[in-house]
Amino acid sequence: MQTNTTFPTAGSVDRRELDRHIAEMYRDVANEARRDLHFPTGRRLAEALGYPTELLDQLPADAVNSFAGVGYHLGLARLLSGERVLDLGSGSGMDVFAAAAKVGPRGSVTGVDITPEQLARARRARWDETVSFHNARIEELPFEDGSFDTVISNGVINLSADKRRVFAEAARVLRPGGRLALADIVTERQIAARTACQADLWAACIAGASQADLYREDIAAAGLELRQVQGNPGYRFTSERARRTSDRYGARSISLLAVKPIRASRHTSHPDLGGGADAARAAQEEGSTTPKTTEEVSK
Repeated sequence: MQTNTTFPTAGSVDRRELDRHIAEMYRDVANEARRDLHFPTGRRLAEALGYPTELLDQLPADAVNSFAGVGYHLGLARLLSGERVLDLGSGSGMDVFAAAAKVGPRGSVTGVDITPEQLARARRARWDETVSFHNARIEELPFEDGSFDTVISNGVINLSADKRRVFAEAARVLRPGGRLALADIVTERQIAARTACQADLWAACIAGASQADLYREDIAAAGLELRQVQGNPGYRFTSERARRTSDRYGARSISLLAVKPIRASRHTSHPDLGGGADAARAAQEEGSTTPKTTEEVSK
């Protein structure tokens, strides 16, 4: 069994209690229930994060209304027609539908989530056979190796108590040359054990957040090469408690792009890699192995 090296205090949170809080919190998000949340939701949030208005106008309103992401990462993903895309923690499906609009009818987008109400809402909004949703954990993906051109995720990996396993699974299901594009919460300082044991703050995307340098280490441990990182200043926690905790540990939203290397000779012909092959090679060939940053990920 793999040890979680990303978050040494992860064992201090009760996994079943964490699952219960996540299920309850995101059930309420799916149902647009009137309750106090630690984080913003809906179209106003998506616009603040940089989602283009014309893209949001194409998406099912129910999915947009239940959006609970932390950044706009699809610009980094550079999705192309015909690509196969996987969304880790797809929630109400907004990013799945946004990705489907970009890859078109020759592509496909698959979402995985564990909240029944979110899955039900997303499936009701599903518009054709190119989009599908599955009940699965992001640490145990039910897909074959190399099944996808691009893996995306938005505000979800911080909820996992085994982030290294999540990145390993993302790398496994990516084809060589595939991309990982995500938005998530990271911290400047390691979360204290007394905070990490609070399952409600884990479910709110704070207490489970990794220190930024450890987050990068887990990406590298999965064999992925980090290419670009940018901050998401439009994201703000909403409750006073969440803001205090966020300020204490320097929690903030980032978006990043990582690539699964193509391990082949320059003389080896490339097989049919799907619609995203050119974008993947472009990402592979961009500069050195040092990631471009618009804001430092670690101090």
